[in-house]
Amino acid sequence: MAKLGDWIEPHPTGIYIPAADAWVDPSQPVPRALITHGHADHARGGHGQVWATPETLAIMECRYGPQNGTPIAYGETLRMGHVDIGFVPAGHVLGSAQIVLEHRGERIVVSGDYKRREDPTCAAFQPVPCDIFVTEATFGLPVFRHPETHDELDKLLTALRANPGRCVLVGAYALGKAQRVISELRVMGFDDPIYIHGALQRLCDLYVEKGVDLGELRPATGVAKGELEGRIILCPPGALNDRWSRRLPDPITAMASGWMRVRQRARQRNVELPLILSDHADWDELTTTIRELAPREVWVTHGREDALVHWCRLHQIKARALELVGFEDEDD
Repeated sequence: MAKLGDWIEPHPTGIYIPAADAWVDPSQPVPRALITHGHADHARGGHGQVWATPETLAIMECRYGPQNGTPIAYGETLRMGHVDIGFVPAGHVLGSAQIVLEHRGERIVVSGDYKRREDPTCAAFQPVPCDIFVTEATFGLPVFRHPETHDELDKLLTALRANPGRCVLVGAYALGKAQRVISELRVMGFDDPIYIHGALQRLCDLYVEKGVDLGELRPATGVAKGELEGRIILCPPGALNDRWSRRLPDPITAMASGWMRVRQRARQRNVELPLILSDHADWDELTTTIRELAPREVWVTHGREDALVHWCRLHQIKARALELVGFEDEDD
């Protein structure tokens, strides 16, 4: 008797689907790749052929150059070998998708990275009932319960108003987090120009091209120090404490990341204003999603696998850790 899901093969470098002769999010170049989203630990360059959403392909081209890519819209299904494959929103970043695989009367959903919070920069997570749910566990510990987004950004605005002679410098991951911080501030009614590090420019431009309203953005480099007083400036996390930031007017150093829940991480980066803002599901959202989908099995990857596997087994859900390599604790 065939074992549930034995038609896909988890490998340390990704998930292989023999019946389609394709890989999901492979960490090394392969002839045929299905990509969930554009973060570098999921989307690598050098594949022979790539299937992804139009937005993810655009992000990959922005980062790696031209791709031999086939765009797959949300809700569209393609037949590859003997497998039906669909892409549905994951709610993680622009273009992020869960990949739905159907074969032999079974449905497997490979979620990639996902979140359940509203986000003005990307389509909301779409629940897909399935036999096997392959879930991330980046924040798969009960200590990780993310606060409300606007409550965190209120801290930023309060600090800005209280220190008119300083600026607030926010470290934010270049793909997804930076654009979300900007867009959420616009939703909250903050209409002033926002200044950005040059490393964020290309992806911000891409988001605007894809219809995401980011308001007025200005380059932060080459601007007189006085012009930056009382301003919000965004940069990659690596630029928070480097030479580039030293020319700014007494910056209040902030960082937008789910990891800011961990005080030691904030101290290590000399962050004065930690902003707990994540593009991943927290513990409650991970467990709520599993309950909602009611899969027969849960396969857990990249993160705190052991705790989520243990929770599943306590709730009579068969679970296993895949232990894929190459998926990093990005500066979420």
